[in-house]
Amino acid sequence: MLIRDLFGQKKRTLSFEVFPPVREGNLESLFKTVAELKELKPDFISVTYGAGGGTRDKTIEIASRVKNEFGSEALAHLTCVAATRDDIARIVEDMKEQNIENILALRGDPPKGEEKFVRPAGGFGFANELVSFIRGLNGFCIGVAGYPEGHPEASSFEDDLKNLKRKVDAGADFIVTQLFFNNDDFYRFRDRALALKIDVPIIPGIFPILNYKQVLRITELCGAKIPSALGEKLCWLKDKPEDVEKYGIEYAQGQAYDLIRNEVHGLHICTMNQSRAARKIVRELGLTA
Repeated sequence: MLIRDLFGQKKRTLSFEVFPPVREGNLESLFKTVAELKELKPDFISVTYGAGGGTRDKTIEIASRVKNEFGSEALAHLTCVAATRDDIARIVEDMKEQNIENILALRGDPPKGEEKFVRPAGGFGFANELVSFIRGLNGFCIGVAGYPEGHPEASSFEDDLKNLKRKVDAGADFIVTQLFFNNDDFYRFRDRALALKIDVPIIPGIFPILNYKQVLRITELCGAKIPSALGEKLCWLKDKPEDVEKYGIEYAQGQAYDLIRNEVHGLHICTMNQSRAARKIVRELGLTA
């Protein structure tokens, strides 16, 4: 099913994000998690794409199994990194053959060891170009990324919103946001997007904190801010991993509850390839069918 069709059928979608494991032997462990997530009846499960395009084949394999073996809708990430137009065309054709109908089109991060993204020879330099290219191939629903706090490389919040508008005008059907920990940032982003006539559904990305060092590393990479009160609490608990996880899940649950009250189009929960946080949040909030 095309994800864009879901928005006309239900008030709010529920989805999860997984990523290709670094180690080959962890793949079956991931599919155990996928099976557990399926019990929560998600509308789709997204599969990320490694920096530098290194997990390209694994992304398609995992998305294919999510769709064809587990019977959940899949959203496969695709980036411009290290790929020509012909490469992208072949990847998209492979997705089509695997019955994958939904793509999250991203520019992608610079390959490891490089500070800035450089347009690949014969490829794309911006996500809106990738969106336009995929749209021309027909048959796909296309999502793009949004940044409630602004993209780290953007010269201003307004410029980042204009870039988002270009992606939507190129043919994007919906937006999934980067993680954030202050819902007011999301509401400001949503309001400013609407003011620019960005009228496709915007799904907030929720990141349950499970590990103190992990969240510091991830926020440093993506540019998301940790509110002072949350940061102080995590710092106080950092030597008690179980307490960090308990509080992190409770915090994400509170975010999700407030977002639902403010009529978001969906909730997209980053799982870090573990189901326990998603299970607790979904069941505590009564989101299962």
